[in-house]
Amino acid sequence: MADAGGVLEARAVSEMPSEHKGIKGKQIKGGDNLGWGTRNRLSRLIKPDGHCQFLPIDHGYFQGPTRCLERPGETIRDLFPYADALFVTRGVLRTCVNPDIDTPIILRVSGGTSVIAEDLSNEIITTSVEEMIRLNVAAVGLSIFVGTDYERQSLENLAMLISECEDYGIPVMAVTAVGKELEKRTARYLALSCRIAAELGAKIVKTYYCVEDFEKVTNGCPVPVVMAGGPKCETELEVFDFVYNGIDKGAIGINLGRNVWQNPHPVAMMRALNAVVHDGITPKQAFDLFKSLQNA
Repeated sequence: MADAGGVLEARAVSEMPSEHKGIKGKQIKGGDNLGWGTRNRLSRLIKPDGHCQFLPIDHGYFQGPTRCLERPGETIRDLFPYADALFVTRGVLRTCVNPDIDTPIILRVSGGTSVIAEDLSNEIITTSVEEMIRLNVAAVGLSIFVGTDYERQSLENLAMLISECEDYGIPVMAVTAVGKELEKRTARYLALSCRIAAELGAKIVKTYYCVEDFEKVTNGCPVPVVMAGGPKCETELEVFDFVYNGIDKGAIGINLGRNVWQNPHPVAMMRALNAVVHDGITPKQAFDLFKSLQNA
């Protein structure tokens, strides 16, 4: 313990630099009034430039051993340095991901159906809040299925999860899934789904990109929107195009899986996408970078 007799007296105000009225942080849409813990976790996912590149490997929870994701640990080993967060289930996290990594984890916490089931939207919450805390995750994610027979159930899942997670400062990412009905990916439908998710308290929303009126989706959602990849694109340039356009129209980043790790050159793809998201390079520049990195 310090000697009380040797403690220096506090400086006079005139001896000190001007007091800062506040520390300016990064801009996170809808994040001005969050609790410290929630904001801190969300800030780990969203980089100082306000953008993010998440890497999802949660596909197996309903698709099984998806091509190129048969051994998840091997798939993602070289991609970690370029991912701002990993979206994963607790089973794969424990068995395939090194706990010494610094990459934040978004934990998939919904499931209960498979790709061979009649309706993918019949999901439940699969993971307790205690488990989320035990795994030290930065956020959790679950799917909602607006416009399906299980709309109410999936929205109730989201509302209940948010209520529980609020007590512990854990942000919830809502995934506006469409099951097998990909024709639903219109701006009107996506804007409705994203807004409902935000109204129920989601801190971030993952949704699909649509060519027409995507800015209406992002503008009508009071929390950050990240883009899902959807079906695997035919060419790399096609991927760079929609990512660039989506960010230009208000998305803060991406959550692309198959368009990365099913590519013959996944590291080159990941790095080129990273440059689009964080450096703002054009699709053509991204494609040139991708080609130059293929044999790196």
